[in-house]
Amino acid sequence: MEIIRDLAWSPTLEQGSVVTVGEYDGVHRGHRTVVAEMHRMAAERGCATAVVTFDRHPATVVRPESAPLLLCDLEHKLELLAETGVDYTLVVEFTEEQAQVSAETFARQILVDCLQARAVIVGADFHFGKGRRGNVETLKSVGDECGYEVVGLPLVKQLTGEGEVISSTSIRSALADGDVEKAHRLLGRPFEVRGVVTAGDRRGRTIGFPTANLPTTPDLQVPSDGVYAAWYIREDGTQYPAAVNIGKRPTFYDYADRSLIEAHLIGFRGDLYGEIAKVRFVRRLRGERKFEGIEQLQEQLAKDVADAAKCLED
Repeated sequence: MEIIRDLAWSPTLEQGSVVTVGEYDGVHRGHRTVVAEMHRMAAERGCATAVVTFDRHPATVVRPESAPLLLCDLEHKLELLAETGVDYTLVVEFTEEQAQVSAETFARQILVDCLQARAVIVGADFHFGKGRRGNVETLKSVGDECGYEVVGLPLVKQLTGEGEVISSTSIRSALADGDVEKAHRLLGRPFEVRGVVTAGDRRGRTIGFPTANLPTTPDLQVPSDGVYAAWYIREDGTQYPAAVNIGKRPTFYDYADRSLIEAHLIGFRGDLYGEIAKVRFVRRLRGERKFEGIEQLQEQLAKDVADAAKCLED
């Protein structure tokens, strides 16, 4: 996959392209259905495939007070898009100036001038451009002038359960409830957080349960506070079963302004400081609680580790 970051640069697409546009936060099952249809249309037409996305969520610029937390950062999103086999991903820098660009101008400059679109495929509820005034009908209007067709796909329904619409919003809601299994179903893969392992207060080591500590970031969604069974993936690709605590450690601290992700790697001994870790969540084991003393906490941690190991054996 080739990444385009300069709108003034245009790839040579003699046969044109089939394009999809969106935030693509999480690159979930609904997104992948759109991309699969894009591939099918491109194969029929002999075109390249291209995704247009943004370097940040547009809401962080136009309504920062209510911008949603993200399911993944830009680097992770680009990795996930590359896995879908698209030829090009154009990353639009979403600034205050970009927010003032009309939907019609956006379509002409990016879809037509830069990507030579022959077809554009988006979700039926897609909105874009200044004030989110652009929609599928806007795309069709510009397409009639510039020679591309438009396909608006209906929202993708979950295959099991109550038929809930797959969306980044519903995945955030599941994670906020600690329901990482539901998030897995909607994403089509385990929910994952990444971060650099930092030095903590070493309390875990002194009580017999050393942990790799990953600070949470204010713009990314994480599961709600609690204990989880998860897989810990090191930089070299090796993975370990882990019991992961997300929380503010109320047994030791009366107040903490941000949760910490603490992963106890089952069967591992060694130094993990400074490495980039991935934690893939499998199941929530319990909520976070305050213990009366260290012995009670140690007993619960031993049970958590056993429960996590059993869960990950299944």
